[in-house]
Amino acid sequence: MLISRNFILTFLTALLLIYTLPGYSQAEKKFIRQGNREYEKSNYSGSEVSYRRAIDKNSELPDAVFNAGDALYRQDKFEDAGKEFAETHEMSDDGKMKAASLYNLGNSLLNSKKIKESIDAYKRSLRLDPGNMEAKYNLAYAQDLLKQEQQKQQKQNRQEKQNQDQKDEQDNSNKDQTSKQQQQQQQQQKEQQQQEISKEDAERVLNALANDEKDIQEKVKLAKALKEKTRTTKNW
Repeated sequence: MLISRNFILTFLTALLLIYTLPGYSQAEKKFIRQGNREYEKSNYSGSEVSYRRAIDKNSELPDAVFNAGDALYRQDKFEDAGKEFAETHEMSDDGKMKAASLYNLGNSLLNSKKIKESIDAYKRSLRLDPGNMEAKYNLAYAQDLLKQEQQKQQKQNRQEKQNQDQKDEQDNSNKDQTSKQQQQQQQQQKEQQQQEISKEDAERVLNALANDEKDIQEKVKLAKALKEKTRTTKNW
């Protein structure tokens, strides 16, 4: 289990019965006692209302604020409960209540997934009440949870790094492949240009040969004509 809830309930109920009488007006006592009765009936929202009414009468009632935090905690309103316990710790001069407030603050923080903060609250509570075995248990449990979270985060970081390395490797491979394809395309273009130039050169050579042949044929024709002319000339 995440926290020792059975101990928390017993511990808080005991405080509800202890810190409710001295130095308060009749109206304040009335609302606090009414809140305690509602709390014992498991009517936690009703008990919260009664504690709030006592606080409205006198905002400097640490036990009413503490009990309101307890009622909120029992409604699973852990963040709101934590605020009440933190306020109780600040306003109370009683060492036992201050220790209890910090312990319950630790429980509220732990349930709110604020593990580091809960560890700090448990440690502060134990400085005031070193004999609180449940605080020691919850502290050890929170420290174990924190260690597990850190290990999980480290594993996640390693996995993310491995994924990134694989991605970078794949990107580099793709770049190399792209570069090779570009080089192949460039080589093909160069060869094509060379082929086109060779074709043009061949055409020029063929044209030159054709022209030379034409010149030769013309010369042959001219030579034949002269020869024929020579043969038909009359001797005198």
